[in-house]
Amino acid sequence: MNEAITLLVPIDSHQPIKLLQITDTHLGAQAAETLLGLNTDYSLEQVVDLVRRERPHADLLLATGDISSCGAGQSYHRYRQLTKGIADQTLWLPGNHDTVAAMREAAKDGNEMAGCATIGNWHIIMLNSKTPGKVGGSLSDKELAKLRVGLQQSREGYALVCLHHHPVSIGCDWLDEQKVSNAETLFSVLDEFTHVRGLLWGHVHQQIDQQRNGVKLMATPSTCIQFAADSADFKLDRLSPGYRWLDLQENGDIETGVSRVSGVVFDIDYDDSSGY
Repeated sequence: MNEAITLLVPIDSHQPIKLLQITDTHLGAQAAETLLGLNTDYSLEQVVDLVRRERPHADLLLATGDISSCGAGQSYHRYRQLTKGIADQTLWLPGNHDTVAAMREAAKDGNEMAGCATIGNWHIIMLNSKTPGKVGGSLSDKELAKLRVGLQQSREGYALVCLHHHPVSIGCDWLDEQKVSNAETLFSVLDEFTHVRGLLWGHVHQQIDQQRNGVKLMATPSTCIQFAADSADFKLDRLSPGYRWLDLQENGDIETGVSRVSGVVFDIDYDDSSGY
């Protein structure tokens, strides 16, 4: 398996590099399995249809964890099929519900687990914040070393760093217990490099757009259920599934937005407070 993939720069170098983030799909071992009443294959299909209408020519798809609800190999094979063709290349990283070995097996003939990509003057680094046996996240010494090396090697351009768990508090007490436990160490590494432009994650099933020291901090809706913002305990939001698009500019700027499915009724048990 390659350690990195290099994508072709668009013919017109003044055109932005087009990325998609699709996160927290929670696909079951079998097709049409449900999460709190929602068929997660169906909800992903609706998001992918939206992507095809709105952003049909992406360079790279980022899957930022919890691709599977149970870590089953079939989940990853089905994810590949459901997202086929929406981007030239795809990168995956694991979430707390994923199984890394199953991800690697499903991607053995592809680049999904490459860990990083260089596109034009941008370097995308995918970090593994999964902590075995725990819901919350942390970054191992190996991952932090990988980050530092990747940033050292990309000083001549710009960097976007991706992980699953959130590194900052978001105002949801129950979720903030699960954030990256050594986030201060993560930020101490990022602060050494002035070319880092974005930090992107999943896990929180909601949109977040903040800034820290000139770096965009971004989280993205799930393609299935949504978590209510500013909630002390587990609570669902009635917002629709969605995805994030990112345009990486030649000058280091990131233009980004979130788009959600509309006109589709999803069968979700909003009164279930048992969690996920």
